[in-house]
Amino acid sequence: MSTSGNIERMFQSATAEAVEERARQRRGWNRHHSLPYTLVFLIVAYLGVFILFPIAQQFLTSFSNNVVGVDKVTWVGLRNYERLFEDEDFWFAVQVTFTYMAFVVVGAVSLGLLAALLLNRKFRGRNLARSAIAVPWAFPEISAVLVFLWMCNPTFGVMNVFARLIPGIENNLNWLSDPKLAMPLVIALSIWKAFPFTFLVILAALQAIPRETYEAAEVDGANPLQVLRHITIPEITPTLLLMAVLMSIFSFKQFTLIWLTTGGGPYGGITETLVLRIYQTAFRFFDLAYGATLGVSGFVIVLGLTLLFVYAQQRQDRARRR
Repeated sequence: MSTSGNIERMFQSATAEAVEERARQRRGWNRHHSLPYTLVFLIVAYLGVFILFPIAQQFLTSFSNNVVGVDKVTWVGLRNYERLFEDEDFWFAVQVTFTYMAFVVVGAVSLGLLAALLLNRKFRGRNLARSAIAVPWAFPEISAVLVFLWMCNPTFGVMNVFARLIPGIENNLNWLSDPKLAMPLVIALSIWKAFPFTFLVILAALQAIPRETYEAAEVDGANPLQVLRHITIPEITPTLLLMAVLMSIFSFKQFTLIWLTTGGGPYGGITETLVLRIYQTAFRFFDLAYGATLGVSGFVIVLGLTLLFVYAQQRQDRARRR
């Protein structure tokens, strides 16, 4: 009887231990496997609250007559979009935007590529030169604008000191109030601020190219131009495409530099990009519905640029696999 009782107690103890072990494993499994779902939920919640909801709200607002001072907001259908296509100021702002984008993208990527090629070589002071080029990118935009405004000041600006050295220029130039000079100066400031970023990324891409590839080309007798054309550029083409798209988006949504330097002027909106037009419409003229419509058009343009990059990247990948 005693033996039977001992066996029963041993069986119960083993059963209890097995149940407890399964419970511990289940708790550990839950902790281990619930973490990814928690992280995914947080990301989805962030996207929903801070990105998807504002985009949806903007789309809905663009179909209304939401203007500050209107007692009742009503649904107006496509009326704002009809107004958009007939708005000459909108099309002029789009033209200014694409002109600004084209020069900034070409300038920033070209200067970044040139600087990366030069500073990828070994020479004394290379690290100092790399650090110096990266300074404008780390410079706060407001500080860069203040320095730029001081340089362009028509009374005591340093740019007039150099301008008067040019034969034929005797009087001080009012740089940012001149319709012929305002846009080139804003473009130059934007390129100066943006190209260090492209330089750093392209330099990293150059350093990722295997050294053996260059050694093989050297053995085959390739000259530097052939190496650049057939090895370096093809290897960093995806990076150049990425930089072109990022610079396009950067220049498209640029507000601070343009607003603080020219405010979209000087005359007739010479430097008024689409982003400035959206700001003026929604927050100075308080036409929230039409401002949202302009914002939707900007969203479509950025989406188109992104899809264009994806298409170009896929074509590049297919060409490489052949």
